[in-house]
Parts: sequence; structure tokens; C-alpha cells
Amino acid sequence: MNFELTQEQRLAVESLKRFAEAEIRPVAERHEDTLIPKDVMHGLLRKLAPFGVGNGWVPTEAGGAGLDLITSGLLYEELFRIAPDVGGTAFINESAAFMVHKLGSPKQKSRYLAGLLAGDLIGCLAISEPGVGSNPRAVTTRATPTDGGYIINGEKLWISNGSISDLAMVVCRTGPDELSFLAVEREAHGYSCRELHKLGLNGWSTAQLSFAEVRVPADSLMGSPGVGLRETLQAFERARCYVALLAIGIARAAYDAAVTYARQREQWGKIIAGHQLVQEMIAEMATELDCARLLAYRGLALLEQGVRCDTQTSMAKWYATEAAVRIASRAIQVHGGYGLTKEFPVERHFRNARMTPIPDGTTEIQKLIIARNILGVSAFGDEAAASHPTARKGA
Repeated sequence: MNFELTQEQRLAVESLKRFAEAEIRPVAERHEDTLIPKDVMHGLLRKLAPFGVGNGWVPTEAGGAGLDLITSGLLYEELFRIAPDVGGTAFINESAAFMVHKLGSPKQKSRYLAGLLAGDLIGCLAISEPGVGSNPRAVTTRATPTDGGYIINGEKLWISNGSISDLAMVVCRTGPDELSFLAVEREAHGYSCRELHKLGLNGWSTAQLSFAEVRVPADSLMGSPGVGLRETLQAFERARCYVALLAIGIARAAYDAAVTYARQREQWGKIIAGHQLVQEMIAEMATELDCARLLAYRGLALLEQGVRCDTQTSMAKWYATEAAVRIASRAIQVHGGYGLTKEFPVERHFRNARMTPIPDGTTEIQKLIIARNILGVSAFGDEAAASHPTARKGA
């Protein structure tokens, strides 16, 4: 097993780091608790595109950067460390672009793909609903076939990029046992949107989308009818690793702040880095960070190979996100009372870290997936989950 980065990977990460520190961080810090405006986000996404952020998963012959998932993950991890709100927006936009590349008709690709890859369009995946989070089989939003298209009715909740998106890939029930993706343009098709203010990551849009008799043409259907469940489950598998990297990036920022503070702060006649209990916290933080990174990149390596790996991606998502909360909490502890103030960044890192265990399947859901795959017995209400292709026997 080779843990060394290639020269190309090191150069790519270093180049992105220099750019993001100079051009992205100042914007992100101005909007640390308010939504980054859509026009500003468009500008940031356009600037990130040449680095392979927002377009890395799509092959070069289709207009993307054609990066392997490890290289893409390294770039996102660095951006998540510097500006998690911007990185999260780019990740969701790339997910939308990849869905168009994978499922889109020639007409849909011509209309949307280049814009998404360049940052000229912003997309979102509208899957979760007020009563439907981790179980996409329970989606209730309906797309009723009608003359020349579909009529969509339903609510989508916790939609990343929702309020700033130009295009929503909406998972709808198109038949009794049939879920499908429809491409819905906000301006042309007129769904309503409500932005949600959260504990952290407020520069990154999270919204509720409402569809009331929204008419879309027949050519809005992406792929064939009924592919929605399969594509959603596959999207979750990839997203788990990238949410793990989001948590790792935030945790690295908290860890770096704690190390810097410990080396500078004096107490009882010496810097606090020399105190045993502070060293214990730093050692725990560093070790948990390494464990989280190993799990995340193992998941990406398996995804790159095209093998089923929902056990491994669930392990990565569970461990990395919970570790990020612990690391950020310890960073506050290292800072003492100052860690609770907005004069230092660690309180923000803690709020951002606490956001990560929830999306793309909660910690509890990840544990159920892992145990189901080991035991061959489903604890989900839907027993069909145990026989789904993503359920593998053994760890």
C-alpha cells in the first residue's frame, strides 16, 4: 500500500492552497455567518474550475478535468480546510455536473454540462424531504405524467446549494415503485425556495424547495424512468467520502489553530505546549486526524476501482465526522476561555464540525449500514435493504 503522493498531486494541492489562501479565504471569512451571495459564489466557482475543483470527476473528453478520486479528494480537503462553505458549494455543484454527464441526454448535456463545469451555472441534488432523510425509498414528491411532460408536487428539505441553484436534479416518484431524476430549472419552471439558517456553515446554502403544480417538459427526465433509487444510493456512497473530507478539513483547521496557540500562550511561567495535559490533547487530535484520513482515502480508492464499498464509505463518514467534533472541542479546550469567544476561530470550527455528522446519512445510519453488511441482517424498517445490491456480506 503506497501512502506517498505523486509529484503532480503535491504540486496541484500546493497551487490550490496558495490561490485559496489569497483569493478564497478573505471572501469566506467575510461571510462566515451569512450566505455567500450567488453572484459572488459564481465568481469563486469560476476561479476554482482551472484547478479541477467543481469539474474533476468528469472526463476531459466531456469538458471536465478528468481527475482520479484521490487527487480530487486531496484538492477538496485543502479547500475544506481553508473555506468549507465554498468547498461544499463546489462539491455539490460537481455532483450535479457528474449526474448530467452520467444520465443526461445529448440535449441536457448541451444545455447544462459546460455551464456547471465552468461555474457559470450552480446545481443541486434535491433528494431529502421533511419526512424522508436517509431512506430515499420513502420519497413522496410526485412527478405525474401529463401531456408533453410532468407536473411536480412535493417538498424537498436540507438541500445544499438550494437557494442559489439555477438547476435542481429532483428525485420524484414517477410510478408506484419508480423513482426518477428530473432536471428542473428554477427560472423557467418556478419552484419556490426558503433558505435555512444553521448552527454552522452558513455561507453555504441549505434550503427548502417547494413544488406546487410545477410543470416541466418530458425532456426533463434524466436517464430512463426508475433509475432514481440506484443513482441516489450511488451518489450517497461517493458523498460519504467527501463529507468525511469536509469534516477532516474543518478538523485540520481546528488542530492547526490549537497547535499555534499552544506554542504561543504562556501560563505558569512557560508556554502551555509544555504542559502534559495539553500535549495529551494534541496527540489525540493528531492521531484521530490520521485515522480519519486513512478511512476517507481508502473509501475513495475503492470507489475509484469501481467496487462496492458502502461499508468502507460509511466507516469513513461516521468516524471522520464524529472525530472532527471531538477535535474541534479539544481545540476550544486548549484555548481555554478564549476558545469560547469570536476573537479566535475555534468556536467557528466547532460549529462547522458539528454540522457534519448529520448530512448524507447520520452517524446512526452509517452504523446500521456497516452492521447490516457484516451480519447480513437489516435493522432498517425496510427489510428489502438487506437484499439491495449495495448490501455485501462481510466487512
